[in-house]
Formats: sequence, C-alpha cells, structure tokens
Amino acid sequence: MKNPSLLIQALQSRVGTFAPIMDHDLSAPDVTPLDFTSSNQLLLSSNLRDTAEFEQLVQQMLQEKNATVGVGGYFENRDIYRRSEHFSGEEESRNIHLGVDIWAPVHIPLYATVAGKVHSFQDNNNFGDYGPTIILEHELEGHTFYTLYGHLSRGSLQGKVVGQEVKAGEQVATMGPYPENGDWPPHVHFQLMTDMLGKSGDFPGVCAPSEVAYYRNICLNPNLLLNSKHLQ
Repeated sequence: MKNPSLLIQALQSRVGTFAPIMDHDLSAPDVTPLDFTSSNQLLLSSNLRDTAEFEQLVQQMLQEKNATVGVGGYFENRDIYRRSEHFSGEEESRNIHLGVDIWAPVHIPLYATVAGKVHSFQDNNNFGDYGPTIILEHELEGHTFYTLYGHLSRGSLQGKVVGQEVKAGEQVATMGPYPENGDWPPHVHFQLMTDMLGKSGDFPGVCAPSEVAYYRNICLNPNLLLNSKHLQ
C-alpha cells in the first residue's frame, strides 16, 4: 500500500489554490454540515427507500439551518445505507462513508478541481449505487492520485474518452437527478484516492467498520482539495 503522507504534504502546501468543484462557494454562510448518523432523529422516522421523501428530508435539514447547500460525510458512520441492499453483507454491513457529499441543486455544473485526465467512467446503475460516475487521474509533484465524482447525470458520460485531458476548472459533469443518479436526492459524492486498486469506473464509496484502517490510507480527506471551512 502506498504511503500517503508525502501526497498529503504536497496537497496541504497548495490548499486554497485548487479550482472549485462548483460555482457555489463551499465556505459561504449558506453552506452547512449535514448529519446522516444514527444520532439524527429525523432519519429514524423517514422512509429512506422513498427517494422523494428522502429528498424532502434533506431539504428540511437545510431549511432548519437556513442553508441551501449541505456538505459532510468523510468517514462518517451513517444510518442511511439501510435503504439499499447494495450495502448489506452476510457478516458486516458497509456504513462508513469514504468521501464527501455535497447536497446541492440538481443539474448544476461540476468542475475538475485539479488538472488531469479521464481515468475511467461508467453508469453504476443499481438502487443506492453511484449511478453515472467519472474518475479523474492527477499528478502532483510526482504523486499520482484520483478524484471520483458520483451521482451524476447520464449526460455527463457522453463524449468522455479514457485518457482525455482535463484542465483545472473545466466542467466535467452535472449533478444528476434521481432515479438516474443511483436513486438519491441530488448530491455529488466526491472522493480522493491514492490508489485505484485495479478498479475502473467504480470504487468503494462506503466500507465496513472493520475496513476503516485499510481505507484511511487510500481515501484521503477531500477537503484538501475543496478547502471548505464547513468541513474538517
């Protein structure tokens, strides 16, 4: 497994210089962290398998904080994955979130935070999965890393070619609607990885509790690129 410390140092030295992932400033006052752990009582009384009801719940959470955009989720132990068998296991279910979610209006443009190239893309078309997904490959000071954009529109995959160069700040996708985005309320799952583990077009976005130490070395904090004061 690659040692991520040198890459982390390289990213930290450039915090604040990366392109924004969307037009909305993720440090603005109308951006707020959203809690999807079992401590959020609203989740207990909601039918999360009903995506329309789930979206109403997200909007309620935002309105209660006078916010229009929600963020959070890096290594959060979440209660929401019980909505889909995609995350269940015979011995241990997956409920630890490996990236950051940005809950924002559908169809907004999403941009590359760092220059790179298209590593892979595909439509992970299962209930509760990523839906349309794009993975970019980047180089920084001799270190290779990857960014994953999940829950996109199907149109985001059109015209994509593996190896296609992408500039920092270039639009790479749009926020997808449900059900084509994996049947979730509109949001983008953004993940930063040091290693693709031989995978293409897909990468675990949620792990089991017993896998946390393993994935901590692979899935770095996306806020190294996002630089939002509302994220840790």
